[in-house]
Amino acid sequence: MKQKIAELTDESFAPSFWNDQKKAAKKSQQLEQIRKIVTDWEQLEKDVVDLLELARVSRKEKDTSLKTDIEQKYYSLKKTLSAIRLETFLSGKYDDHNCLLSIHAGAGGTDAQDWAEMLLRMYLRYVESRGFKAEILDKSPGSEAGIKSVVIRIEGSNAYGYLKGEAGVHRLVRQSPFNPAHTRETSFALVEILPELETQEEKEIDPKDLKIETSTASGHGGQSVNTTYSAVRITHIPTGLKVSIQNERSQVQNKAQALKILQSKIQAHEEERQRQEKLKIRGEFHSAEWGNQIRSYVLHPYKLVKDHRTNLESTNPDSVLDGKIEEFIESYLEWNRKNK
Repeated sequence: MKQKIAELTDESFAPSFWNDQKKAAKKSQQLEQIRKIVTDWEQLEKDVVDLLELARVSRKEKDTSLKTDIEQKYYSLKKTLSAIRLETFLSGKYDDHNCLLSIHAGAGGTDAQDWAEMLLRMYLRYVESRGFKAEILDKSPGSEAGIKSVVIRIEGSNAYGYLKGEAGVHRLVRQSPFNPAHTRETSFALVEILPELETQEEKEIDPKDLKIETSTASGHGGQSVNTTYSAVRITHIPTGLKVSIQNERSQVQNKAQALKILQSKIQAHEEERQRQEKLKIRGEFHSAEWGNQIRSYVLHPYKLVKDHRTNLESTNPDSVLDGKIEEFIESYLEWNRKNK
């Protein structure tokens, strides 16, 4: 990392460095991120040395009054180590990118749509706790409650790297609040995670491959909503991938946002296709279906959240649904590193 810092620093002093401002800004951001990691490791090393010295003095002088202070510093350093160690796992192609998070309610009517909104709240709470920024790009409300779908842009250091493991089907088991009998219901929601591509990473799409449709926007949004054709849906004909955006009042803004998301979807689709081809050759391919949930959240008849990949469990689903998902994210990154 120190070698990389030296290389990037040399690049930044080149006369032509700022000729391409977007590329230069990206390099500068990368330099700051690497500097921070190195600084964090060096500070941790210094703090560990200080703690060992404090423990040595306490033992030598038989001063038990320092015991509480030593224990507090030890657990604080252990937590710091866990956090900065985790960052070393985020070395994937797009891990340092911002991300686009989508939630789609599955079959199950109002219960499923309410579940999708519960997941939206969970992720917004998590994003806030990490100091990331979240912007809702598109939101389709449910017929009675909850949401049918939502698209969020999340901006922050390694946002995609941290959240990529959330992609997949999330299953909820609870007593339904939407029928008088309060029967036990199982609801599903699909979470999609895409890296937000930089301009230089985007591939040109042939306009002939796009089907662009406009309509009046629905839901909240001001006086112009439902009166102007601002909502945009773009279909990529070769892959069948679709993106709909209606949040902005301007059709031009919605179209630009939809194209940006479509770029990320096409890139992810192509990389997934290549990955599946490799798995087929190795005989390891399994199709992604609604039954293959990555995580279950059980609120009745007992309380449990279980990740079916890492087998990590929590008996406090209320805390998890309040955005405290760090343990599941860390566990996935550890699991993913071992299973690469």
